[in-house]
Amino acid sequence: MNKLLTTLSALAVASVTVLAHAQAPAAPTAAAAAPAAASSPKSLDAKIAMCIGCHGIKGYQASFPEVYRVPMISGQSAKYIVAALTAYKQGDRKHPTMRGIADSLSEQDMNDIAAHYAGDGLAQGSTLAEKANKEPSAPVAALLQKAACVSCHGANFAKPIDPTYPKIAGQHKDYLFVALKAYKTENNANMGRSNGVMGAIAKQFSNNELKDLAGYVSSLDGDLKTVPEKKFR
Repeated sequence: MNKLLTTLSALAVASVTVLAHAQAPAAPTAAAAAPAAASSPKSLDAKIAMCIGCHGIKGYQASFPEVYRVPMISGQSAKYIVAALTAYKQGDRKHPTMRGIADSLSEQDMNDIAAHYAGDGLAQGSTLAEKANKEPSAPVAALLQKAACVSCHGANFAKPIDPTYPKIAGQHKDYLFVALKAYKTENNANMGRSNGVMGAIAKQFSNNELKDLAGYVSSLDGDLKTVPEKKFR
């Protein structure tokens, strides 16, 4: 029953954008033995309908567990987006709205959504420098060294060593701060993130130190953007 209520709540949050796509006809049920068809534009529209109401509006703020700008996901790694959605679906990331949305998605849905956002808004031929475009202050440099951030996220914080790790350069600082604090949260059914590596790293720091780390990383050049849907621009 709790899972059902969570799903219904999440769908309600996204209802405005879902209604924008409600005129698309439902796809006919395929025979069980038929191979899965590639996503058509209409089916992709339906799949991202629950995303654009938050991630497709510049400056849009979430209010749980506190007020912060929702993360930019256009230009993010496709495999990371899938990994994040899977973590919400499995409960490793605890956020009622995202859990409800992820529960409604199949593995193919996640792959289609991820592929869309990975290429959304990227300028052809644009490349980032191999190293961060801005040097940190001495105190932040010490925090970065202690956390060993570059060992996973790359020297420019936009080329992680594994595609299931996120690009973080240029991400909203308030979102980064909330995400880092979430790894410190334990024994809460609605808040927190379960990740042994990130949990161990985040717990080394005070919240003020996490805020300083988030502020520096957010100031860097990166691939991440918020790209509004054409019909809402």
